[in-house]
Amino acid sequence: MQGYIINFNRVKDEDLIVTVLTKNSILTLYRFYGARHSHINLGYKIDFETKSSIKSTISQLSGVLHLASKWNLEYNRMFIWQSFIKLFYLHLKDIDDIHSFYFELLDECSNIWHSQNPKRVAIEAYTKLLEYEGRLHDEFICFNCEQHIDDNPTLIRSFLPAHEQCVWSNTFDRLHVKNLFETKSCMFIGDEDVDRLWKIMLEGF
Repeated sequence: MQGYIINFNRVKDEDLIVTVLTKNSILTLYRFYGARHSHINLGYKIDFETKSSIKSTISQLSGVLHLASKWNLEYNRMFIWQSFIKLFYLHLKDIDDIHSFYFELLDECSNIWHSQNPKRVAIEAYTKLLEYEGRLHDEFICFNCEQHIDDNPTLIRSFLPAHEQCVWSNTFDRLHVKNLFETKSCMFIGDEDVDRLWKIMLEGF
């Protein structure tokens, strides 16, 4: 079985409770500490097995093999990846069975993470997630006053559009936002605005 480690917590004696996003489920597994165990980290894609354990009420994570990507040793890319992965955990943590969309979206991102600005990859993936969940508000209606936005919009958490005067936040170029929502590409968005979109995304899915 394959999956992405989207969270882990240390428990007694250096053991871990590990949350793994697989193609069709989110698993909470127990990882016993031991010198023979391969190293795991947040955001790693792994091949693994599960087995029942008499020492725990949840299944044990075993036979772990890290399916390494070429960028895993690049600190900046890995740091952004782990921040991105944490958002998936917070968004999906109360769900057991899920559609393969989420796993496949992470696979898609992982495959190009090394060759593009990772913040751009994450933002484009997030717009796909919003559309998949029916939460992409591309009609330019202000979430606050519920009136149409004729000028440049600002965006808040979940990329909700708003009038500048309704939330007192800097705006984005309307055509750039429209293109992002329609094509799921931020090709025409400058690096400064990409950084702003990334910070908005970090507020939560």
